[in-house]
Formats: sequence, C-alpha cells, structure tokens
Amino acid sequence: MDKRIHSIDFVRGLVMVIMAIDHVRDLMHVSSLSDDPTNLATTTPFLFFTRFITHFCAPTFVFLSGTSAYLSFKKQLDVKANQRFLLSRGLWLILLEYTIVNFGIWYNIHFSIIMSQVIGAIGFSFIILAALLRLSPKNIGIIGLIIVLGHDLVSQLPFAIENPILKFITSYLFASNLFQVTPNFTFLISYPIIPWLGIMLLGYASGLIFELSAEKRRKLLFQIGISMLVLFTALRWVDVYGDGAKWSVQKDAVFTFLSFINVSKYPPSLFYTLVTLGVMMLVLASVNTLKNKLVQIISVYGKVPLFYYLIHWYLVHTTMIVVLFLQGFTWEEMNFDPFSFGRPKGVSGVELPVIYLIWLLIVIALFPLCKWYGDYKMTHKENKWLRYL
Repeated sequence: MDKRIHSIDFVRGLVMVIMAIDHVRDLMHVSSLSDDPTNLATTTPFLFFTRFITHFCAPTFVFLSGTSAYLSFKKQLDVKANQRFLLSRGLWLILLEYTIVNFGIWYNIHFSIIMSQVIGAIGFSFIILAALLRLSPKNIGIIGLIIVLGHDLVSQLPFAIENPILKFITSYLFASNLFQVTPNFTFLISYPIIPWLGIMLLGYASGLIFELSAEKRRKLLFQIGISMLVLFTALRWVDVYGDGAKWSVQKDAVFTFLSFINVSKYPPSLFYTLVTLGVMMLVLASVNTLKNKLVQIISVYGKVPLFYYLIHWYLVHTTMIVVLFLQGFTWEEMNFDPFSFGRPKGVSGVELPVIYLIWLLIVIALFPLCKWYGDYKMTHKENKWLRYL
C-alpha cells in the first residue's frame, strides 16, 4: 500500500498536539508539583478535563504505531527485513527514551532520575512484535486482545516479592512502580511493557481495516468505536472488573460523572483502553475522507510524530525556565532534583488559562519545523535512516 492513510496522520497529529497541553501543565501549572489534577477532592472540572483529554494520546500513539507497522509490512512482504527494522527501531527508541527524552523531561545533567515511559514501551513492543511477525494479523490481534482484557488480573494478584531483581522485572512487565536504586538514583516505571504491548498488537491487527474501501472502513471503525464505548459504560456501571479505581457518587452530578470516567492510566486499565480507543475509532471514522485545511495542518504534526515529540519536550522545558526568570527567580533558586523539573521551592508557575496560551504558542512554533522535516522526509526517501525519526 503506497498511499498514505490521511486519517491516521490527522489523528496521530491531533493527539500529539493535545499531548503538549499535559506536558506544559506538568511543568508549569502552579499546583502541578503538589496536586493530582484527577484528585476529585482538590481538582476543578476545568483542570480535570485538561488532564483527562490527554489520556487519549498515549494509547492512540501506541495503537497507531502498530497500525503503521502493519502498513509498512504490507509495502514490503519480507518478514526478515521487517523484523530487522522493528528490532533496530525498537532498540533505537529505547536508547532515545533513556537519554534524549529523559534529559528533555528533567533537565537533570546527573541523570539522578530515569523514567521509563511511552517511547520505551513502544520500543520494547516493536521488539516483541518483530518476534511475532510470522503469525497472521488475526493471531497477533488475538494475543493483543487477551492482554488488554486480562492484564488487570495480574494487578490484583497479591505480589509480595522480596527479591528486588524479581520485583523490578515484574514491575517492568506489568505494573507502574518507583525504585530508589541508590540514594542518588531513582528509576520510575510509568509504562510497563505488557499492557502497552497489548494495545500495539491490536493496532497491528487493525491494519486490516485500512485495506478496506473508504466507506467500509468508515462504517467498521464507527461500529467498533460505539461498541467499545457501550461496553465501557456497561462494565464501568457494574464496576466489578476492569479498573482498580472504583467510581462513586460525589457531591454533585458533575463530580459523579468525573468519578465515573476517572480511569487508571498507570498501567492502562481495561476501562481506560476501552474509552480512549473507542473515541479514537470514532475520530478515525469521522475524518476518514476529510481533506480540509484543518486536517492538512494537524496532519503535518502526525507525519513526524517522533520528531515532534523529541523537540517539544525541550521547547516546553526551556519555556518553563524563561517563565521562571520572568517571575523573578534566579538560576540558583531552580531545583533540578527528581520530580522538580527545575521549579524552585515554594510557589511558582502559572494558572490554567496561561497554560493554554503557552501551549498554543508552542504548538504554533513547532509547525514550521514539522512541516520542513515532513517535506524533507518525503523528498529524500532514499535516506533510510529517516525512517528512524
């Protein structure tokens, strides 16, 4: 398949743009270092939804990474060549995660904290997908479905692991965890491999959908999306299995609704996966044949997602430092200890409306860079290394 699927570029670009809101909020919001935006006891609906809308980013990014792997494989039906590419790209992503990405997040020159998150999870998932590539897309999808439906069972098991190495391995595979390796080094597992692997494998198998005609694809995506959201609503109402965080009646209808949709991302629960991928399917169906100016603009970001992801961390973090200087803080006051990002002790940062303004300016600033790099990739397809960025 030689033609690009423009709806994939648009949806991937949309979640990359939305993702930046969360990272600007993480680094710059006045309460981001002290309060959880999904804590119903302290949050506001505006702050909650600022966080909630970004829940759609990681699963969409991981799912469509699997879909893109399938479409790439169909262009060149060479199992060994695709296995080599997935393996090398996976290793490359893991290297980026623990170097370029982590420095961009923390600006900690001593690397006293390392976080394993979405880029590393995609890297490991690519490596495992390479090993599964000789299986049919249907069988790969079945494996992904079993993982997505069943991995919440693992989190309910009474893990009482004393062996630190075994505890680290099981956490890396199944559960988010924090390890104080030494007094001066912290390792945070935010994205355990297996739950996110399940989402990628579903994305790979769903590549079959994008071989259908546009109308059949739109109809099927819509049906799948509606079915996932109906299933989410039914299972969440019963609330027996699918998420460790139960919902409950709150002080009013708005906060009760927030409780109902307050699903767990670390690791991604079944309910989290159903609601995020369900909405993603509906958006894919809705923009299936659209080619207006907005779709074209957003697709620019979606054509170079890794390039955007790497650069945006550095632009967001540098902007945060500029904001701190404008607020009167000095370099000596900035604290780059783990989980501080450079924020000084005490009150700093900006309120939510300013977060949105900064986010918008950063996204606009990234557009010409992404447009240039996307055009460069299109006109230099002979440079195979460009596939890695």
